[in-house]
Amino acid sequence: MSYVVSISGSPAVQSRSTWLLSLAESALRSRGLTVRRIDARALPPAALMHADFAHPAIREALELIEHAQAVVIATPLYKASYSGLIKTLLDLLPQTGLAGKIVLPIATGGSLAHLLALDYALKPVLSSLGARHHLTNVFASDADMPKSDTGYSVHAETAQRVIASADALAHALGEQAQLREWRSKAAVAQAPALAGLVRCAT
Repeated sequence: MSYVVSISGSPAVQSRSTWLLSLAESALRSRGLTVRRIDARALPPAALMHADFAHPAIREALELIEHAQAVVIATPLYKASYSGLIKTLLDLLPQTGLAGKIVLPIATGGSLAHLLALDYALKPVLSSLGARHHLTNVFASDADMPKSDTGYSVHAETAQRVIASADALAHALGEQAQLREWRSKAAVAQAPALAGLVRCAT
């Protein structure tokens, strides 16, 4: 079954990055995509820190990532880097753990000064894991998401950027599906000709 896996790297139950991730998930679902979330903070700390691949929760998380067609990663940025939870989880992936997957990074930080952490800290790690298709990242500062009584208020421009990124992800997945279908049909069409060549060769 085709699906997108979303990863929340915030150590807090409620945070700006997770709020944006929920917005992205809703946008993807509205486009007919299945989304399965991994909350890194909910994974067993000891199993996560000690790379206990035999632990059912760790095994399930890694399998979700392995079989996903796309990955949406949401993380807070501080001290010029992404969250330790995201780093620990990504460290458990094999060297080609994101090969062939579309990756959408979403991040929040105190100010625009944190934005460079996406390009200089997170994206190189994603590339080293085989991700070759990075969608334009979405970043929001604290000022873009003021705290409200129900959680956070997302400025219209920020919300639009999240929705536009979800559209881009859905479009990219659609193109991949069309390419797979074309290759499959091409292989079927070439099969009789190849069979004929084999008979001639024998």
